Amino acid sequence: MPSHLTEPFPGLYITRPTPLPFMTGVDVRSYVLAAQQGPAIIYNTPGIDDAAAEIRNLGTPTRLLLNHHHETMYGNPELSVPAWIHERDRTRAEESMTITGTFTAREKIGQDLEVIPSPSHTDGTTFFLWDNGQHHFLFPGDALWVEGGTWKAVILGESDPQGFLDTLALMHDLDFDVLVPWHAPRGTLPYDVVTPERKREQVDNLITRIEAGASGVRA
Repeated sequence: MPSHLTEPFPGLYITRPTPLPFMTGVDVRSYVLAAQQGPAIIYNTPGIDDAAAEIRNLGTPTRLLLNHHHETMYGNPELSVPAWIHERDRTRAEESMTITGTFTAREKIGQDLEVIPSPSHTDGTTFFLWDNGQHHFLFPGDALWVEGGTWKAVILGESDPQGFLDTLALMHDLDFDVLVPWHAPRGTLPYDVVTPERKREQVDNLITRIEAGASGVRA
């Protein structure tokens, strides 16, 4: 029987891709982290239930960490796991999902997983930073994605351009070498491994484009 999870890095498991309904040729995935306090799932997709048995084999999942309220369009997963989101996105999220808890400030979950509120794509967008002992993974959700090797900002009508700029400035100080967005163009890697130099270049280019007035789905 084929696996519903892959493990491209030690302790980081990826569900099978699910097509994003409103963008042709784009897939979303959920990620299961072998975190110190128990398995944590980042991003809500139907792939969670497809891989439910394999996720349980890793241990009882402790939290489903939502980057922003758009992920709730898939509803509650059948797999029993408490969902958490930033307080600013809670009201919109609860239209479609049961929310157990919220974030309001930067905090740690154990010693290896950090919650970083990052107003940008939505007011409550929250990044997650995880250290597996070999790599530092940054999960920016729907705020950023990689297209043709270039990082793109996803700016919508509800997005805050200044908040986006503040979040990008913060990224310069975050120690990460793998960017893991929620969505990716079909047929491409769902993550981007970067050097410190390339990370700075990508972030600086995004800041320049947004300051110049770029807007839309792919800024």
